[in-house]
Amino acid sequence: MLPASTNPTPTAYQLHTHKWRGRVGLCLVASLSVLAGMTDAIGFMATGDFVSFMSGNTTRLAVAISDGDGSQILRLFALILMFVMGNALGVIVSRLGRRRALPLMLSIAALLCAAAAWPLETRFPALVAAIVAMGMLNAAVEQVNGLPIGLTYVTGALSRFGRGLGRWALGERRTGWRVQLIPWSGMLAGAVLGAVLEHYFDLQALYASGLVAAVLGFASLMIPLRWQLGYLPR
Repeated sequence: MLPASTNPTPTAYQLHTHKWRGRVGLCLVASLSVLAGMTDAIGFMATGDFVSFMSGNTTRLAVAISDGDGSQILRLFALILMFVMGNALGVIVSRLGRRRALPLMLSIAALLCAAAAWPLETRFPALVAAIVAMGMLNAAVEQVNGLPIGLTYVTGALSRFGRGLGRWALGERRTGWRVQLIPWSGMLAGAVLGAVLEHYFDLQALYASGLVAAVLGFASLMIPLRWQLGYLPR
């Protein structure tokens, strides 16, 4: 007699749930990427520094080191450190909030609104608040149905898309790599919107980012908790 299988064939209901969990997760990723793109464009145009693109800030740090520009070295190193701390804080807030997205998103919204309200004469504290918020945003979604997702940076997404395209050209017909264009497209659209808003409102355009973060937080209440547990970091 053959032993019972430990990996039974998924039922139609399980496959349907898996598909919808993926669709909802990708919609969430797209929305969060729009938020990241908005914030990065606003911060960059208003201050000249990247808010979520730490690869760019790292390159600028290297240039500052080669030039021996001490003040710029300290500034850029502090920004990168704040982004790292924001990621750590995002995981902590997520855990304390029982891994629901709402507490995390409301914390991000509060930081972005605080950055927008900061006096324009001294922009560095506002920049730090926005960078910490973008670091925290990465704790909102880490994967969708097993596919790794990046929210505030798209180099990895474009790299995974390109490698998947190469495998498809060689005859492999797995299509999961195509979803990597979703965070890229969302960030591009958000950056265009953020750039337009910054033209009219300067750094105070971050109020719009804060509003989007709060709306997404409340919208996440409609996502089943078991699905959120699959998106958020463990």
